[in-house]
Amino acid sequence: MTYGPMRHASALYQQNSVSGGVESADPHQLVGMLLDGALDRIAQARGHVQHGNVAAKGTCISKAVAIVGELRDSLDHKVDPSFSQRLESLYEYVIRRLLYAQLHDDLSALDEASRLLAPVREGWQGIRGAYLAQAEAQKG
Repeated sequence: MTYGPMRHASALYQQNSVSGGVESADPHQLVGMLLDGALDRIAQARGHVQHGNVAAKGTCISKAVAIVGELRDSLDHKVDPSFSQRLESLYEYVIRRLLYAQLHDDLSALDEASRLLAPVREGWQGIRGAYLAQAEAQKG
């Protein structure tokens, strides 16, 4: 990922009012925040499906799709083309599952989208931890 697209992702993140602290976040944090936002919106959509709240379900799924789409669009295929392609395919599949859930009130599709994004979120947490440890080691 490059820094420029991440600032665009930052704007999307703020627009979707997921959390504060975006302006001071590093690129690793931004990705984590975006993934958290997508997972939160999916969980909210699940509740709205269960309660028959069609409008709120649609809003939450639309926001989750926008966030995942931004993550997909900000991939830097020059860094690791193979990995980027696999991650892009995963994001596209998650978007398809979210759209299916939107059309069919399908809780299993929402659950699948969450199950697929959760390990990506965990991976980014690990990457950020390693990045911070390396930066700290270089300081001292």
